[in-house]
Amino acid sequence: MASRVNDAASRASAVERFEELGVHGILWQLAKDGQIVDVRCEMPQCYCFRGREHFEPRSLPLSDWSPTADHYPRLKMHGGHLTADNVRLGHKLCNRRDYEWRTRINAMLAKQMSLDEIAARLNGQKVPTIHGTNRWTSGAVRKAFVS
Repeated sequence: MASRVNDAASRASAVERFEELGVHGILWQLAKDGQIVDVRCEMPQCYCFRGREHFEPRSLPLSDWSPTADHYPRLKMHGGHLTADNVRLGHKLCNRRDYEWRTRINAMLAKQMSLDEIAARLNGQKVPTIHGTNRWTSGAVRKAFVS
């Protein structure tokens, strides 16, 4: 019984938090349905210096730390849709960086470039690296693309 009470409290607090942030749509619905219980950036590489739980309220224009929905594991450019089984919560900046890497890496993979060649190109173009690294490597390229 205590578990059900805690689940309901988590669900209510996630819905309340999204309402405070001005978030509606699929993210709010997932929280209402108990499918998001912790309002935190779910991106593999979070760049928020205030932590994964920090979000700024949605306003126009969105700040880098506004909550946004990300198509995962299938991006919109690959036919992904915002559905309960295909979305995760992230900061606008975290989603934007992830999208930039995937777009660039996808184009280079289509040209049949190796992961080493892609890493060299990204380093040459001074593309910001994934969190915790100072240069692109074949492993970092793979991690950025599939995470």
